[in-house]
Amino acid sequence: MDFLGWRRVGRPVDIVVALGLLGLLAIAGAVLQLRLGQGSHLSGHATVIDGDSLRLNGRELRLEGIDAPELRQSCTDRAGQIVGCGRQARQALARLAGQGPLSCEIGKSDRYGRGLARCRQDGVDINAAMVAAGHAVAYGAFRREEDAARAAGRGLWALNFDRPEAWRRAHPR
Repeated sequence: MDFLGWRRVGRPVDIVVALGLLGLLAIAGAVLQLRLGQGSHLSGHATVIDGDSLRLNGRELRLEGIDAPELRQSCTDRAGQIVGCGRQARQALARLAGQGPLSCEIGKSDRYGRGLARCRQDGVDINAAMVAAGHAVAYGAFRREEDAARAAGRGLWALNFDRPEAWRRAHPR
């Protein structure tokens, strides 16, 4: 019997072909999971590293969708005075994270092996709160929060600053 030009060869061949297809699907799924990273959940008290990184249960995490000034990055206020905006960002994250245990959903990892995390503390989205307060800029998410912070002149938006990504390019380690 022909079906669209295919001729049925026999039951054993059908089984081998089906098993081969299932094997390919399993391999594709494993590769996809490896590339995307295995999702996980961590909770507990965190130690803040900088304005967008923290350590939770021994694992280093980077807050997904935001980019905060580097720890040694400085900005200038409207009067031309130097402001340690990187240290301010770390202090802001420490205040948010210090209010109690965090609950973080971790998806894939960044190029440095840190888990990219969306963290909450008592129902507050920490990632969004950092951008809304102007202590970080949107980096793939939280555009609405960044627009509101810019319009209100909060945090970085009250200063003259380089976006953290541009600052890192100009100040390699």
